[in-house]
Amino acid sequence: MTEDARQFAPAAARNRDPIWSVLQPSLPATGLVLEVASGSGEHAVHFAQRAGPGLVFQPSDPDPQARASIDAWTASAKLSNLRPALALDATSETWPIAHADAVLCFNMIHIAPWEAAVGLVRGAARVLSAGGLLFLYGPFKREGRHTAPSNAAFDRDFLRARNLSWGVRDLEDVAALAAAQSFSPPDIVEMPANNLSVLFRRLT
Repeated sequence: MTEDARQFAPAAARNRDPIWSVLQPSLPATGLVLEVASGSGEHAVHFAQRAGPGLVFQPSDPDPQARASIDAWTASAKLSNLRPALALDATSETWPIAHADAVLCFNMIHIAPWEAAVGLVRGAARVLSAGGLLFLYGPFKREGRHTAPSNAAFDRDFLRARNLSWGVRDLEDVAALAAAQSFSPPDIVEMPANNLSVLFRRLT
């Protein structure tokens, strides 16, 4: 019997439909959607199943075990618009893809050093043309303050207790980072469990 490499993330099962409800109206009907830090791969499968065949999803992750999970999900889904995982480190100066119509990243920038957020936005600016979408999802602080006590506890007891370089990011810092790379001010949508969807458009 072949071992099933698929990983299951309970959070992905909970948030995939709320995310899709915000994401879908902002995506083109055709093109390439790059997901950075795809983790288990469940988001990519779910979204590819719901999109039209002309919208191709390209998952990626720097971790080999995550890529094995993504590829196992991809193989089981048998979707023509879902590609095998790429090895992609957001902090790298070069990404293994030259162009995308949208870049997605869920729950990554707080479980990584700030350099990952910097690399993500810079990399997205390299691969997106004018009008391209950069979509972020996760917890954020606003004006330096947590949006809920649960987020403050998560930041203190789970993130920073494990790694002092991790932490819930200030939305204003992320928006400034994006503006420096010629992205629009963000559209912000409040999501369940005190998370935000944050949508930037490439201006030039």
